[in-house]
Amino acid sequence: MNNAATVLVLDDNTDLLTAARLCLKPYFAKVLTLQDPSQLQSCLQQQPVQLLLLDMNFQRDVSSGEEGIYYLQMALKCQPDLKVVMMTAYAELPLAVRAMQLGACDFIAKPWSNEQLLRTLQKHSGAQSSNTKQGAAPAPAVLSQPTVPMLGQSAAMQQVQRLIEKAAATEANILLLGESGTGKALAAEAIHQASPRRQGPLVTVDLGAVHSNLFESELFGHKKGAFTDAKSDYSGRLRQASGGTLLLDELGNVPLSLQAKLLTALQSRVVVPVGSSQGQPFDARLIAATNEDLLAKVGRGEFRQDLLYRINTVEICLPPLREREGDIPLLLDWYLTFYSDKYQQSGLRIRPSDQRQLCRYRWPGNVRQLAHAVERAVVLAEQGELDFSQLESTASSAPAAAVQSPAGEDFMLGSTLDYVEQKTIAQALQYYQGNISQAAKALGLTRAALYRRMEKYQL
Repeated sequence: MNNAATVLVLDDNTDLLTAARLCLKPYFAKVLTLQDPSQLQSCLQQQPVQLLLLDMNFQRDVSSGEEGIYYLQMALKCQPDLKVVMMTAYAELPLAVRAMQLGACDFIAKPWSNEQLLRTLQKHSGAQSSNTKQGAAPAPAVLSQPTVPMLGQSAAMQQVQRLIEKAAATEANILLLGESGTGKALAAEAIHQASPRRQGPLVTVDLGAVHSNLFESELFGHKKGAFTDAKSDYSGRLRQASGGTLLLDELGNVPLSLQAKLLTALQSRVVVPVGSSQGQPFDARLIAATNEDLLAKVGRGEFRQDLLYRINTVEICLPPLREREGDIPLLLDWYLTFYSDKYQQSGLRIRPSDQRQLCRYRWPGNVRQLAHAVERAVVLAEQGELDFSQLESTASSAPAAAVQSPAGEDFMLGSTLDYVEQKTIAQALQYYQGNISQAAKALGLTRAALYRRMEKYQL
């Protein structure tokens, strides 16, 4: 039986609203979605809402969270008993603390997993405590992103599979390279499952979403009272991965000032929690992943050469989808089957003409974009027909700088890669009028990665 609560989700990303609605609908009496924050007050005045899932950043204010704070206060003024869970891709502890001081009941970082979202909202709706009292079983786990096998019959993917098979049996550090969306996290999962450590945990740290102020606490842990809101000891991700595998994703985002501390920990296999003087040993197999050219960053003095040597005993490069066109039909079939089952759709098939088009498409977002396109088509299917026209409209509407190499008068001979990246991001943000979701999609980045770059270039 559904929880009696009504949930309102407010975010400017339509895809996120669709995903949240589909995730929460089986477990709550009513799930409302709202894209325009200016309509929040009238919505709350018209009907009672028990839970509000509120984004912190909208178009006018890209990363500070001030808009989210404003709408949090507005919502609590309209309905003082409302439970508000804040969400942001820019997970910064001081911002979370401030939101909760002003009345939010919890904080969730994007991208969230469906299990995490459901667990958080049930906790504040009283669903978990109610179920426990009645002796009922907990709500079943929600399917989020599929656990995809390493699909691919192309020569490039067969080579990747051979490298994974050889490297997995060892304790060697592995560096996964490749564009965003090529499946680096999936490769890490395959390595872990094929390794002698498969009975241990696979702990993933998205370094693109960890603010520099929280780096040591997140990785090395902290002691109770080490800083504001440190209400208990925290072991840190490196120690949590002991006995298993540690995946450091988006490694290129680690600031130079913190790379030495990471290197010391990896060399000594000892971490010193924040607020402590005692070292704590850890035993984890290291996998690092990045879509950046670390050798180029070493040459520019942005990445330590000794850290690069430490992490890349074995280097595996995941090929972009455009270089493995023969694998596209296989991936389309797999994702169509998965999402048809997930959304309880039957009889869906991809028209031959669409399949030919999809095989010719360049897929700048790689496998992640393909999975998203199939999921969207399944969700929006009408009378058994799948519509992939969104791919064409997205490609034609994106700013040239976001989909083409810099060229012509906008590119100066003496420009550095940083200059080109900064200019490209600034143009995308201007084109999409500050909409982070659309700009990130056009640039082939996650929202968290885009926020990190905006912070780097002070955009």
